[in-house]
Formats: sequence, C-alpha cells, structure tokens
Amino acid sequence: MSTVLLAVVAVILCILFRILNVNSQPQKPVIYGRDRSFLENILSISPFLNEPYVPTRLWGFSGHVQTILHSLIGRVRCPWPIGGRISLTLPDKSTLTYDLYEPVGSEHEDDVTIAICPGIGNTSESVYIRTYVHYSQAHGYRCAVLNHIGALNSVPVTGSRIFSYGHTDDFSYMIDNLLERYPNTKIILVGFSLGGNLISKYLGEDRKRPTNIIGGISICQGYNAIDALCYLLQWQNFRRLYLYIMTDNYRNIITRHKRMLLTPEMKQKYGLDEQQIVSAGTLPDLDEAYSRRIYGFESVTELYKWTSSAFYLQNVRTPMVFVNARDDPIVPEPLLPFIREFASSHDKVMYLEIAHGGHLGFYEGGLIYANPVTWLDRALVSLAGGLLMTHNKCSQKDAAAAAEPCPVDEEPDLIQPANKISTNSFKSQSSF
Repeated sequence: MSTVLLAVVAVILCILFRILNVNSQPQKPVIYGRDRSFLENILSISPFLNEPYVPTRLWGFSGHVQTILHSLIGRVRCPWPIGGRISLTLPDKSTLTYDLYEPVGSEHEDDVTIAICPGIGNTSESVYIRTYVHYSQAHGYRCAVLNHIGALNSVPVTGSRIFSYGHTDDFSYMIDNLLERYPNTKIILVGFSLGGNLISKYLGEDRKRPTNIIGGISICQGYNAIDALCYLLQWQNFRRLYLYIMTDNYRNIITRHKRMLLTPEMKQKYGLDEQQIVSAGTLPDLDEAYSRRIYGFESVTELYKWTSSAFYLQNVRTPMVFVNARDDPIVPEPLLPFIREFASSHDKVMYLEIAHGGHLGFYEGGLIYANPVTWLDRALVSLAGGLLMTHNKCSQKDAAAAAEPCPVDEEPDLIQPANKISTNSFKSQSSF
C-alpha cells in the first residue's frame, strides 16, 4: 500500500513539475528590428530589456499559472489610482466612458498622455490596468483608459451595440476628446491583448489621426483572428478551455444588456436568434449568431479579416513596439512568426519576445510571492520614455520636418541577442 501511495505521489509531483516548468531558467528578451538608431534610442533608456526576465521562482515559469493568476487574482497589493470618469454620448447614441488620471510625478518636462486600450471586456477597473496606471502616474504620465462599451456594470448600454474586436471608433472618440482638453499633449498608445490589436488597427486604418500621437505599444496581441481560431479551437495545451472562457465572458456581456441589444426591432433588423446567441459554444459560433450580423458582414471570416491588425500594419507610420510571450496559452508561439518578420523588415518598429510571462502576466521576483510591480509595468514605462526621447530627438534634428521619420542607417542591422530564435518564413497570424 505504501509503495502504491509513493508511486501516486511521485506521479503527482512529476505532473506538477511539468506544469510549473520549474526546470526552466531566466532568459533575456529576444529583440527584433532592423532600424538600428530606433532600437538604440529605446534601449538607451531601457537597459534592463537586455537583461534576463526573472519570473517568480516556484510558479512563474508556467504560462498557464501566470495567465490564470493574472485573470483571477491580478497584482499583489494593487493600488487604486485616483482619477475621474468622462462620459461621452456618441452619434449612434452609445454611451462611451473613459477614466482620466493626472500625473503625480515629474520625471520629464513634456506633457505626455498614455492612451490605454484594455483587453477584451476589460476596463479601468481591471486590476492589471490599475497597477500600470498607478506606476505610470508616479513617473509623470497622464493616463486615459478606455472602458469598452458594455463592460462596466455601472454604465448602461444606451445604443444598439457593445464593443467589438475591430471597431476602433470608440478609441478614436477618446483620443479626440483628450485633445480637446489637452491640445498640446503628446500621446502614446498602449494596448493590452485585444486592445493591442485595436490600437495597431487604428494606426493603420485609412483615417485622419492627430499628429500628437508619437508612438504605440502593443502587448500580447495575436495579429490575425483567422489564424488564431485555428489554434484556439484545438484542445492542445488547454487552448479550447481558454476559448470557452472568452466566449462565456463575451456572451454574458451581450445577455446582460439584452434589453437594448436583443429587442424585437434588433432581432428583426439583423436576423438575430437569441437562442443561438445563448447556446453558442465558441467565439466563431457567437460571432456567427451576433457580431458579424451587427457589423454587416456576410461571414465570420470577413468579420475576422476586418478585425485583424495584420491586414493594416503595412500602413502604420507611427513608431511601434510589440511585446509577446512564447508561453502565452492564448497567443501561442506558432502565431508569432508574422510579427518577427514584420519588425525585421520595417523601420521604427521593435518587437520584444519573452520566453515566459503567459498572457499579460509577467510577474517577477520572489520564490512564492511576486513583486508588487511586474516586469511588464516596468517595461511599459521605460518603453514610453524611449518613444518620447526618440520623438524629441527627431524633432530637434529638423523641426520643420517633424512629421518625417528620423534618418536611419543605410544598411540597418537586426539586433540579435545571443539567445535569438531563428526566424521562420513569413506567415500571417492571430488577434484577440
């Protein structure tokens, strides 16, 4: 009996060690980019990006644990930043809100606003947003956080829609309102997950954008929803489970506001079947029953193509930094060759690929208890500083041509740390 018990314990320990990935070691981020002067400007103010990222020792090397803890618990000793809520009534009668937080530090002389787009169904009240805002305020940045329509329980849906994966007009309205309040502020866009896709798409769309926008940072987006679903529909690495959770969250937001979204008039106008919406088992099912009809697409594939930033990035002229983790269970590694290739072939683009961190986790330090400030919080503040310095250097070189890109080396090199992964051939990939 004792032998059997020992065998069971051994098996359990082996499984735990496998899940927790405790044999892994800290690794340096892999940095992709061909614009040498741009990369050097960013790294000169963010030298720790060339140092190994050290996750929490006992569980931080597991992408699953990082992702789940981020989702369920959030940050350790998370502060609640002090700010105010702005409410806008849009032309389609939707009520859009964003939260505005003034800086409490004075690390730089510039007036800079970080315009933040949270992940799917997230808001300014999400724990990871609160921590990042608090840390950015302390470093002298004003922050504005978009609240996705329908995501806040305290704000009713007053129009005929909620947020979507690719509808960038809400973010654009927030930017325009910010500039009415602070016409001379410099704006850096920061997007998490779905928000990273939205800000990237916004910067690549054929639309008029304010010249105040000096840079963008995207974290843990997947770039192409069509390819992403091919992986998320698989059970490998529990991806189907994560897809179920995302589907359930999105469906709950729709049904919570069904008094406005599923009226008899809406059902008749768009051909909506409430039973199909309630019973949808995956995001493609839910998008077939609801999203693609609301936005007027003939198929879910067309909706996902319109949604995905991968089809807009070629038109982006704003300096951009992209961040992904290779152990992200929602945006798995096979979806990353696209952004590696993009960063390696375009100017004013940096891509940071981290071995660990999960989906928006990036906890660091400690054996069991992580540091209250994550690696991602520190990285984002440093990257914002790098983008600001790059912009100021460019302006100083030629104030009359401030809208033109700074000169780059005639034969720029790709920065390749010692632990660089070989880049595969181009393949466009994911978006959530």
